[in-house]
Amino acid sequence: MELRHLRYFVAVAEEGSLTVAAEKRLHTAQPSLSRQLRDLEEEVGAQLFTRSARGIQLTPAGKAFLEHARLALAQAEEAIQAARRASRPAKAVFSVGFLTGQEVDWLPQVTNILRAELPRIEFKVTSLYSPDLAEALQRGEIDLGFLRVEPRPGVTYRVIAKEPLVAVLPSDHRLAILKEIDPHDLESEIFIGFSDVPHVLREVVDDYLKLHEVTITPSHFIDNFGTGVSLVASTRGVALLPTYVEPLLPWSVVSRPLKGDAPTIDLAIGYRQDNASPVLKAFLAGLDKLIAAGPVGARLRT
Repeated sequence: MELRHLRYFVAVAEEGSLTVAAEKRLHTAQPSLSRQLRDLEEEVGAQLFTRSARGIQLTPAGKAFLEHARLALAQAEEAIQAARRASRPAKAVFSVGFLTGQEVDWLPQVTNILRAELPRIEFKVTSLYSPDLAEALQRGEIDLGFLRVEPRPGVTYRVIAKEPLVAVLPSDHRLAILKEIDPHDLESEIFIGFSDVPHVLREVVDDYLKLHEVTITPSHFIDNFGTGVSLVASTRGVALLPTYVEPLLPWSVVSRPLKGDAPTIDLAIGYRQDNASPVLKAFLAGLDKLIAAGPVGARLRT
């Protein structure tokens, strides 16, 4: 029994016609196809088809054989593909991790810098919380991270942007009519705070409120901006979030700048100095260009 016998059998079973299978799928003569099927039945030792004026129908033995024939053909195809993959030189893997949401602004910049490298590498992108990215960098699971400065042994950081924080609130909120939000106006509002996960952002907000002698007890504590925006909409509260969230806000939520010197939070790229990846070296060589260009979203917002 050869694979061609299985292909012929499956084609006829699926088409329900010797003529259609021969002409449309197998591109062979019908007498030759009939002979191949008789040979197959003889080798199997059971009748697989019944032939009538209505066409070809599977016998119980044919129905049982069809399932295994399809599986055998699929496994044969997978074996071919596996051999072809093994015969090709393995591509170098370069993995980039983004603080959730930042890939919208920075991934186009990364691919632009690495455009000459991309055809030769397997390029992987992940999205995680900042502390998780720092751990992944330290363990060597990713080559490059866009994250907050999270000190870890062996991980080097370079700040690429300082993001202002803005007030995010419902579009019909009483403060939404203002062009700028005074931090003291937040004292009487439902305030969305931060958990220990975005601890860098929490510290920036806490320091800003303390500087302005504003006392606020958060009603909720969030891990990420997506949850924060949802809580703003559902609780009619206010959150202080980096400006990169602005293009992602739904119609029911708006942002307003903070009055005076707005607090900022650093966004950095992180990598291991001992990472010998030539792709990382190519990226670092173009880092000044990336910093000069800035995030895509910032250009869209201006």
